[in-house]
Amino acid sequence: MPRFRFGDFELDTAAGRLTRGAESLAMPARHLDVLAALIARAGQVVSKDALVEAAWRDVAVTDNSLEQAISSLRRALTTHDDPPLIQTVPRQGYRFTGSVERLASRASDDTLDALVAPFRAFVEGRAALESLSTDGVIAAARAFDLALAASPENPAAHVGMATANAMRFEMTRADPAPALDSLAAAANHAREACRLDPNYGEGWATLGFVLDRTGASVAAAAALTRAVSLEPDNWRHQLRLAAVSWGEARLRAARRTLVLLPGCPLAHWLAATVYVARQAPDEAERELGEGARALTRAADSRFSGVALDWLLGLLCLARGDEAGAQRHFDHELEAEAGGHLYARECCANVWYAIGAMRWRRGDRAQAREAFAQALRRVERHPLASIGWAAAGSDGLQPPTLGGSEDPQPRTIADVAIARAVALTLGGRRVEAGRLVDDALAASPPGNAAWVLPVEPLLAVEGPEWDAALARLRSRAA
Repeated sequence: MPRFRFGDFELDTAAGRLTRGAESLAMPARHLDVLAALIARAGQVVSKDALVEAAWRDVAVTDNSLEQAISSLRRALTTHDDPPLIQTVPRQGYRFTGSVERLASRASDDTLDALVAPFRAFVEGRAALESLSTDGVIAAARAFDLALAASPENPAAHVGMATANAMRFEMTRADPAPALDSLAAAANHAREACRLDPNYGEGWATLGFVLDRTGASVAAAAALTRAVSLEPDNWRHQLRLAAVSWGEARLRAARRTLVLLPGCPLAHWLAATVYVARQAPDEAERELGEGARALTRAADSRFSGVALDWLLGLLCLARGDEAGAQRHFDHELEAEAGGHLYARECCANVWYAIGAMRWRRGDRAQAREAFAQALRRVERHPLASIGWAAAGSDGLQPPTLGGSEDPQPRTIADVAIARAVALTLGGRRVEAGRLVDDALAASPPGNAAWVLPVEPLLAVEGPEWDAALARLRSRAA
């Protein structure tokens, strides 16, 4: 914004400051806006309406407010017996009569640092989040707090806070008391980003991610579809669209992600889940293998391969390759200490699968210890709890699922699979298959029960599972 010099005076419009020599003159901000509008058109008549618009904008004021501002400016600018610098032109407006010099505006180093600070904080926060580490989420939240304080109208800062809060929820989603307040804050910040700039793709993509976590899958897909339409070449939008979609829509978005970011392990994993549900294990294993090889080729990759080996192990176990399954499970467990956001939850699932494998061998004591390892990581892991109870865990009761006492939001299919596991361990396989089929029939479109074909304690095979598997395959089309 410009600075002006006239006589002994100088007006800095950016700082909102009027000086005479070394003296700073205290003036209301709206009066300085009137002066700036007159000086910018020195020698010309400026109408009253134009001056009111410049200083008061959408606020309704009378002519008296403008007249008071002109009077105040004349008193401040008139020295000795010189004629007033602001001349009244009857029935037209006012004219600034002095000689005006427009000065080059030079910002100080402190000003430059202040201007760039929110953007620096945003960049630092974004980098921290992309690591998907628990430490990174905490660091990102601090950085975005700074960005938002410095620039509360910046939609990017709201996107950062939304993502950091969503990740805080993700860190706790398997806990007895997940951080639902963080999820609500994430939704508020994401919506504010979209309100501030309705054409900001990142705002809509973040809103879609958050809405999916609240269970609003249709609204999530709509928000992410808008993000992709605004910025079709942004791989992050495509990846998130894949995450909230299912069936062929997930495959298309995952493939588009891999075109934009070859080797993205999560895109391969998302594609593999569709093939698991379609009961195409060779295709699922091919996708997961591509993801694992991409990580090997890029040892310094920012991205993690969490859950790749867990799912590869389940595929091996489903075809009877226990040695291959154990190798993949061991590899997944080795990465647990890396601090990845989902490592704890994933490793709990790995230990549950190891327990199931040992149960199938008839080794109840070792199965019990593996289920206990899962429960040490996720206290209310429903399937591990059922396995532990079945293995003789000194009276441990399986958790209440889907009722008012259950702190976790569970889908119809989640509850059905847990109950089906308990039925199967009790020898009631026909009832288990019918229960899951009924749950899938009652479930809304989506990826419900996608892991069913490789669920290790169910060992899904035989005619009692034909109806449920056919329904799952159709849902993944």
